Amino acid sequence: MNDPKAGRALSTRLDHRDPLVFDTHELGRRPGALQRISRTIDAPRDLGVAGVIGVPEGAPVEIDLRLESVMEGVLVTGTARASAEGECVRCLESVELELDADFQEMFSYPDSDDRGRSKAAADDEAEDDEDMIPLEDGMFDLEPVLRDAVVLALPMQPVCREDCAGLCSECGISLNENPDHHHDAVDIRWAALQGLAGSQGTDEKDNMSGSSDGDVRSAAEKQEK
Repeated sequence: MNDPKAGRALSTRLDHRDPLVFDTHELGRRPGALQRISRTIDAPRDLGVAGVIGVPEGAPVEIDLRLESVMEGVLVTGTARASAEGECVRCLESVELELDADFQEMFSYPDSDDRGRSKAAADDEAEDDEDMIPLEDGMFDLEPVLRDAVVLALPMQPVCREDCAGLCSECGISLNENPDHHHDAVDIRWAALQGLAGSQGTDEKDNMSGSSDGDVRSAAEKQEK
């Protein structure tokens, strides 16, 4: 899962043209001010659980946001809707599901602590709140938050249906399409005994055959005499 706080020190200036960058200047740092934003964006790369299920790159993602100005920053609450694609972990067939991912994140004003006061005045009383992401020039990047929300909303083991029977462990045939498919179980201990019995039977037949041949020869010799 991506950490929305990771790599802040290496972050570059946000680009307002990026569809996942949002501007909060309209709120004017007035506590209680609200702003609602709806936007459809193209899904970024690797949006989901790698190798399992995710939203295809470039697929539409509908985002509804509620921005609320509070003393310490801007509280962002939202929902992302998209179609995710993956593979059933049981039968390996394609899986598609509708995704609704809810999220909430606080973006703090760079010069305020969690009580809305100047950080310089609060340094001696409390530590900075590490759970808040700072706004940059009044803007925030929603992508890390969106990624976390999508991963949490997706199943870690997607299935095509709840009662999927999967594949035969011996030959790989689909048990959904062949529900009566099975393999006769052979106990290796009985198989060994059957093999031993078979070999003994062969020896007995050979012995019986040898005795019969001897009897025939004896009878023929008596007749000649």
